[in-house]
Amino acid sequence: MTLTLNDAFSEGRYKGFRKFDPVQFAAGLSEEKVQVTAGLSEERWFTQKLDHFNGADSRVWKQRYFVNGTFYKPGGPVFLMIGGEGPANPAWMQHGTWLTYAKNLGALCLMLEHRFYGKSHPTADLSTDNLRFLSSRQALADLAHFRTVTAETLGLTEGKWVAFGGSYPGSLAAWFRLKYPHLVHSSVATSAPVHATVNFPEYLEVVSRSLASENPECSLLVKKASDALLERLKDPKTYDNITKDFNLCSKLQLQTEMDSAYLLEMLAGNFMDVVQYNEDNREFEGVVGTNITIKVLCGVMSDSSLGEPYARYAAVARLMMDTFSIKCLDASYTNYLRDMTNTSWDGPAAGGGRQWVYQTCTEFGFYQSTDSPNQPFSGFPLQYQVKQCAQFYNISAETLAEAVAQTNEYYGGYDIHATRIVFPNGSIDPWHALGITRDITSDLPAVFIKGTAHCANMYPARSQDLPQLALARDHVILLLQQWLKQ
Repeated sequence: MTLTLNDAFSEGRYKGFRKFDPVQFAAGLSEEKVQVTAGLSEERWFTQKLDHFNGADSRVWKQRYFVNGTFYKPGGPVFLMIGGEGPANPAWMQHGTWLTYAKNLGALCLMLEHRFYGKSHPTADLSTDNLRFLSSRQALADLAHFRTVTAETLGLTEGKWVAFGGSYPGSLAAWFRLKYPHLVHSSVATSAPVHATVNFPEYLEVVSRSLASENPECSLLVKKASDALLERLKDPKTYDNITKDFNLCSKLQLQTEMDSAYLLEMLAGNFMDVVQYNEDNREFEGVVGTNITIKVLCGVMSDSSLGEPYARYAAVARLMMDTFSIKCLDASYTNYLRDMTNTSWDGPAAGGGRQWVYQTCTEFGFYQSTDSPNQPFSGFPLQYQVKQCAQFYNISAETLAEAVAQTNEYYGGYDIHATRIVFPNGSIDPWHALGITRDITSDLPAVFIKGTAHCANMYPARSQDLPQLALARDHVILLLQQWLKQ
């Protein structure tokens, strides 16, 4: 999704998927031929059930969707882009690989926003009590109901539906096919973390390898810098300098371990975000900073003219702030806690931060801790992430662990039994560690793309794309052509 790093600093950092991920939503037309309406970014609204799993609850709400009927040919398939943990971005109705596929296959394109994100507000506010209606299961039931009603309304009951999604929506695309095989014919589940886990230290291990793939020294220099910062944080006399070095909004104050973990995670996040989206073609989404790549960060970390590694680490932080026009860094955990517990739809974390962290606490975990020795960062252990579940939503560590186990029991984790789902992943993307990177069966193929990052195959093609990325995009449409004949 498209957040500026401004937002990312205030809330995206704590979302399992760093800044909101790429994928947002769509539908509604008339039988004859799907007419192309004025704006591809025109918002439409679908009457959705609040609770799909309680027949006695008749409450409804309005869910936002978008439509592009430009490429539709009668009898063609229906492509459904699944919304994720942020506002629906109508730019996806005009850009992206899925539209190239739609043109080739004569597909109608719909995009449905995920409940509780963007303008799709099922409840009056984001109280913890109301967030009980936020889950991947309710989201899948939303998709099922939307698909059923839309197919009837538009006379598309005979059409074959194909689900698309990247990142968390990639998982939803796979699970939609798994749980509702009678409603969706096939799925493209890009960069999809299908295995839930409370602790996800492998994320930073992949970050380390991705930095080292650019320059073997890079990860070691980051480690030296991170260790030096950790050492300084032990001595309050250094706080004035740290405040200046990293351009903090107010003088550094560390009352608890949560305070230091928050600062350390925020600074590590500069590297995490850049690695995750390295060289992805995201400009059309309105994203800034796509020019900051692993190569750029490692260039700064290798520049001895800037001083010791600690000084270079601070230079990276300032570079990121300049790039995203951030005046100063708010490193206050107290402020973050205040923002994340604000339950208003107008609150500072209502763009998705409060909702997504709730989903991590009640379904997925995915906590990118520093608990592995095989990565360069330190200071934000699992315990720091788990405590947030208690502080924000009163969810204990035990409840979290049980919820994550239940997610894998319900969906099967890596052990997916279905057909016609393709799983593209990029080797640079830290999320591939929880995804399918080898064929399960010939009907559940993986497409592992060396040298690419998160959801790279979903973004529009361009001349400088790696040849293996172009081949991966081609491979997916060949699979779809083959499957749509089945």
